[in-house]
Amino acid sequence: MDKKKFAFDKSNYILLLVSVAVIIIGFLLMTGPGSTETHFEPDIFSFRRIVVAPAVCFSGFILIIYAIMHKGKKEINK
Repeated sequence: MDKKKFAFDKSNYILLLVSVAVIIIGFLLMTGPGSTETHFEPDIFSFRRIVVAPAVCFSGFILIIYAIMHKGKKEINK
């Protein structure tokens, strides 16, 4: 039985899904109330929104690169 060859295996797809979830979490961490013309919201400069969220998003993008470059275990044909 000839097995079809795909570019990625199961571990690549799992890593891709995890990294997309990490990026989505990072963008959700960036959300919050915004300032209006009449009211200034100091929360736009919170540590979570300007440091933690971009770091989480960046780590998600790095994980995507790793997921694409990752080579699964190869089967030994006998």
